[in-house]
Amino acid sequence: MNIKFPSSRTFTDAEKYYTEVFAPRMLRGSTFSTAQTHIKTHLLPDWKNTPVEHITIDSVNEWIWKKRSEGLSWVTIKNILRTMQRVLSCSSKDHKPPFSQQGLEIPEDDKLGMKLKSREATSLSSEQSQSIADKVRTLDLDTRKERYATLFILASASGLRCGELFALRMNDIEFKASTIRVDESLDRLGKVGPCKNATAYRTVLLVDSEGKQAMRLLKAFVQDRIHDPNAFVFSSLRRTPLQESQVLREALHPALKALNLPQDGMHSFRRGCNRRWELAGTNPAVLRQQMGHASQTMTARYTGEIPLDQVNAGFSSKFGNKIDVLENTENLENEVAA
Repeated sequence: MNIKFPSSRTFTDAEKYYTEVFAPRMLRGSTFSTAQTHIKTHLLPDWKNTPVEHITIDSVNEWIWKKRSEGLSWVTIKNILRTMQRVLSCSSKDHKPPFSQQGLEIPEDDKLGMKLKSREATSLSSEQSQSIADKVRTLDLDTRKERYATLFILASASGLRCGELFALRMNDIEFKASTIRVDESLDRLGKVGPCKNATAYRTVLLVDSEGKQAMRLLKAFVQDRIHDPNAFVFSSLRRTPLQESQVLREALHPALKALNLPQDGMHSFRRGCNRRWELAGTNPAVLRQQMGHASQTMTARYTGEIPLDQVNAGFSSKFGNKIDVLENTENLENEVAA
């Protein structure tokens, strides 16, 4: 398809090329779907007839404050701008966006707030995950309760993304080696296809106590279905992959509410697994591979703010009874001084 742009291109011209040519060829369906929401809801209404050469960091900074006044978070605004940059760059001569997000005028207090919010993201421990699984088994879910309980325990033990869990097939599991192979993922449109990126393709080794428990539970759950190599491990009654919205609605959110835990999604199991492995002293390179992260920076983000009970456990495992000896000595000195 050959599309000729006028000498002074507008955002609509760039969006047309992006939607009709670039995105269908280059993007995953779920990525394209998210981008279309950004375009139709936020970008076209505000930038439709704007010449591309007028889209500068100054005009973008004016626009972001309009969006902030409408109640959009900085995270949402930055995601929309990433879509905008891709729309503008895909049809430009140098394939570069006309502005950089490094030039965004975000107040320092807001930047700090975003970082603090990221540190406070829900991270479910293995103990909490077990409680969630136990609670799910008490819900009125018929045969689905064991499916969900197994799903949550495996999510906590393996750190797999929910799309990777939902795309798991029987031939991805090796019980003797205690491994799970990740080579597919379910996207937001409900289609099984490629993984998120190159580092997401991996084999996860589950040999710690949590991993061994999860594999035992998984083996009991799949039973003879393991001999159907292409069958999905966690499937609906129609043998199609589960959908995250259904999992949250039927099992996870009711269990979290009953246990008075923060309402969050499947990713909270992944964050908890990352933290557990890191606090256990896992080699950073091994941890990145297990999690399927592209960088150590990403892995560090998943750790978040460590609860005080885990901080205390970390000190205790490192220094043993030295802390108690020091505390007893200080108490004795205080008693003598008194």
